[in-house]
Amino acid sequence: MANNNSVAIVTGAGSGIGLAVAQRLARDGFVVVVNDLAGERAETAAASIRAAGGQAEAVAGDVSQEADVAAIAARGEALGPCAVLVNNAGYVHQARFVDLTPADFDRMFAVHVRGAFLCTKAVLPGMLERGRGSIINMASQLGQIGGIELVHYSAAKSAIIGMTKSLAREVSKQGVRVNAVAPGPINTPLVRALSEDWQRAKAAELPLGRFGEPEDVAGTASFLASDDAKIYVGQTLGPNSGDVML
Repeated sequence: MANNNSVAIVTGAGSGIGLAVAQRLARDGFVVVVNDLAGERAETAAASIRAAGGQAEAVAGDVSQEADVAAIAARGEALGPCAVLVNNAGYVHQARFVDLTPADFDRMFAVHVRGAFLCTKAVLPGMLERGRGSIINMASQLGQIGGIELVHYSAAKSAIIGMTKSLAREVSKQGVRVNAVAPGPINTPLVRALSEDWQRAKAAELPLGRFGEPEDVAGTASFLASDDAKIYVGQTLGPNSGDVML
């Protein structure tokens, strides 16, 4: 359980995995800053946490924009020391590589990679000063094995895994743990936005034979945020229905 004034910032928490993670961390005792690009979604998510007895505040913002990230971090600082950052914000876009534009590629990296970079930059100094913190980067199993019609998405998620490992080597001895979660296909709005053909083909490949649920990933994030994970550094945990086995 967290101290009652320990803050967890979860980006992209208005729906799907981010919402489930925010709800779980609130149950674990964190004061949760619920970020989403859409302010109404963030408010609704925060309200659901408060209705269940948790503590949560909503803040809208685009994680690829420095000013928005500063506002997200400031909201967290106003509530208490940031103990956990979950870099979850992202989106998916499906296209064959030959049809991708530079704008498609740049936007994918802006949200996933630049967003994780900016949010980490905003909270890391405080964690290092306190000698304690957990940063959890939401990657994907496609960052490990690749995905058809998802080259730019897979590349961005692979970059997040590399960022996780490298930062863990820099800051672990100073008390800040950095890890990644690489979910397989999960029943979320993002995955449901992919073509039905893609979803059927992917489900058929999975040893488990089915997609996971957001709550399955939330349990992994909860573990990484806890003291039970005190020797987990630079790891990529895979709630992925068996799509990747390491």
